[in-house]
Amino acid sequence: MTDTHCFHCTLPVSEPVVFFAEVEGTQQPMCCPGCKAVTEAIVAGGLENYYQHRTESANQVNDLNQRLQEELQIYDREAVQKDFVRPADLASNNREEHQSDHLTANLLIDGITCAACVWLLENHLEALEGVEQVNVNLSTHEAQITWSNSEIPLSSILLEIHRIGYKAFPWRADQQEALLKKENRTFIRRLAVAGIGAMQVMMYAIALYSGAISEDMPEIYRDLIRIFSAVIATPVVLYSAAPFFKAAWRDIKIRHLGMDVPVSIAIGGAYLASLWATFSVYFFAEGSSGEVYYDSVSMFTFFLLTGRYLELRARHATARAARALTNLLPPSCLKEVNGQYERVPVADLQPNDKVRILPGDAIPADGILISGSTSVNEAMLTGEYLPIEKQPGDTLLCSSINVDHPIELKVSKVGEETRVAGIIQLLQRAQQDKPVIAKIADKVAGWFVACVLLVAICVYWGWSGIAPEDAFWITLSVLVVTCPCALSLATPAALTAATGYLHRLGLLVTRGHVLEGLKTIDHVIFDKTGTLTKGELSLSQVVPLDNCNHSTEALLQRAAALEAHSEHPIAKAFLFKVDSLDEQAHDVKNHLGQGIEGTIGSHLYRIGRPDFAFTSGKLETPEQDGQWLLMSESTDQKSWQPLCWFRITDSLRPEAANTIRRLHQMGKTVTLLSGDAEPVVASTAESLGIRQWKSESSPDDKLHYIQKLQSQGHKVLMVGDGINDVPVLAGADISMAMGNASDLARTSADAVLISGNLERLADAFNLTVRTRKIIRQNLAWSLGYNLAALPLAAAGMIAPWMAATGMALSSLIVVANALRLNRPGKLVKELDQSEEAYAHLESRGAA
Repeated sequence: MTDTHCFHCTLPVSEPVVFFAEVEGTQQPMCCPGCKAVTEAIVAGGLENYYQHRTESANQVNDLNQRLQEELQIYDREAVQKDFVRPADLASNNREEHQSDHLTANLLIDGITCAACVWLLENHLEALEGVEQVNVNLSTHEAQITWSNSEIPLSSILLEIHRIGYKAFPWRADQQEALLKKENRTFIRRLAVAGIGAMQVMMYAIALYSGAISEDMPEIYRDLIRIFSAVIATPVVLYSAAPFFKAAWRDIKIRHLGMDVPVSIAIGGAYLASLWATFSVYFFAEGSSGEVYYDSVSMFTFFLLTGRYLELRARHATARAARALTNLLPPSCLKEVNGQYERVPVADLQPNDKVRILPGDAIPADGILISGSTSVNEAMLTGEYLPIEKQPGDTLLCSSINVDHPIELKVSKVGEETRVAGIIQLLQRAQQDKPVIAKIADKVAGWFVACVLLVAICVYWGWSGIAPEDAFWITLSVLVVTCPCALSLATPAALTAATGYLHRLGLLVTRGHVLEGLKTIDHVIFDKTGTLTKGELSLSQVVPLDNCNHSTEALLQRAAALEAHSEHPIAKAFLFKVDSLDEQAHDVKNHLGQGIEGTIGSHLYRIGRPDFAFTSGKLETPEQDGQWLLMSESTDQKSWQPLCWFRITDSLRPEAANTIRRLHQMGKTVTLLSGDAEPVVASTAESLGIRQWKSESSPDDKLHYIQKLQSQGHKVLMVGDGINDVPVLAGADISMAMGNASDLARTSADAVLISGNLERLADAFNLTVRTRKIIRQNLAWSLGYNLAALPLAAAGMIAPWMAATGMALSSLIVVANALRLNRPGKLVKELDQSEEAYAHLESRGAA
């Protein structure tokens, strides 16, 4: 952990410090080139006194807002905005007229903790005159703000963000990573303090409860235990629970009641009441009055922080997904400068530059191949698992991999104009458009909180006239007993238990909304390569020609002997024969884009394209899908005799057909979307019984197809495995990645099939039936408990310690009921019954 912080934005700086900026004659550390540029711009503009002012003590600050506004005005300069501001993509007819006036900024927001923060930022900023649209991503802490530059400057928008309790910075990947690490470390510290404090205070609480029951504990020991409990609970309340108080105060200031408001009142009220009961004995002759609730306060804080930390980890995994895609770009490349190739940063490339790309290197920009021939792996962009042959004049895509030979490229598009940048933008747009269920929950919670506070005020007012000395304690009981702990656990507890069971089956759920949302899914969309198929090339068929005098085994032996000398992905399809070779090939030559040639014994053999293996005529490939290779034989290297065809395919997963059948039985519409050619996709769909399919689909096509279904009211589940599937995975209502998928696809998906068994998907749909039943039971219990306990607490029949105990017991009952989903024997039986029910419905439909 580093103790060095950026002088400008105060974020942590990794050691050793690379960037510095001179402020008043001193070299100050900077976290990135962006902060360095802004700091230098501040100094150049004569505003360096801002930093001097910021280092003064708080009682000397009289014009902080003015100073802050002066600093933020730096971001109104075009030179500073060029890295994070772009022209807005307007849908209006007068787009060209306002293209230069409407801008979109990508910002990083510090201080976001939950969906309520997103709601606050979006609604507050969109109310500003001149602000067109605000999209805040809870997972990545990113904000995309579109505004009219002639109506409101960017500095005013940034100032409004600061005024409502957040900090905004221009988005940069390294700055985002530093922010997420800082947030994670802070959360762990808060959670550790709460956990240790809760355990220690519970030990003292047991002694207090035992003494109260036996009524033989001397008051001096009771008071001493209370003081120790107060000392331990104080850092839990003031440090660990600080985010709840800050969020509650922020909600109150903007007149929005979130769940943090009653939580803060309950924690703060119980803590202050406990302090009063502990220390009033030293100020009043009549001694102390009331009970202490340090244990309830500490445990409540710990449980709430635990739930939010799990949510935070999931958000951080999503935040790193978009940055992982940018790692596909190489950091440098060989650029032609004055007739010589020099290694330069990729950021220095411009259109029409000439670049040399070595085998195994990533292509740094979109461009045209001008010299050399090679094969290029474009799987991350197109989904095509086979390397594609490229000749001079062909287009090469940024981030694809050069497989075979050195080539020269003429750059046509760089930076944000490249295809991979377009996929990144699709990912960001899809994540922004993804529905946030927490917003709806928070809005409903606002009404619930308002009712609870109204009831508490009425109870306090009523008891103030009847028994003023008991009014506070009764009101505190009402707040504690109505604290929606069990209500908030009703759904998450059941979902957690269900996801735990699915994990044991081999399906890892990485987002909490998956099982809750599966019940609404009516469309299931599959990618082909690596999803319905294994994503591994295999030799599926050998077709000897009529004039072939060799056995199939001999043909396989000779093909394997040749392909053992090749690094091409197709060679892997013959590896199963390499260990049993009777003959070895020598003088092997790889012909780029054509095939392979070598000598076995006294004969020459070729495998590859038909026009390469057989030059004396033309042979038609068999009328079946897949890639066909021709093998031929020669004795004089002049006349070649064709021997056989080898069919190379990507084999289907053995459970794929049964999974599709089960989904159809459940009433789901299954669609196959693939970037492969039409014959291959059509054959795959027919063999699996999929009636709807679409071939040659780009990432944009897939995302558009998903959005079209959603606009018609359908709920969509997407199953994919490649980087090219990332935008549509993010855009679907629920997304699922295969266990062997790319890292980016796994982190972007809501669930991962670790086992690679597609049948677990059908099991998950069945499990939702049982989970929904458990959730309904939990909600009924928690609501029933609150409705029954509220009038008793308002009538003064429930003491605060009884309310706290009841709240804890209610939560335990909800959790215990949810854990029934972890009983594999009963659950498997219920899943089997569900399968029988689906089959019965299908048979009735057929009849």
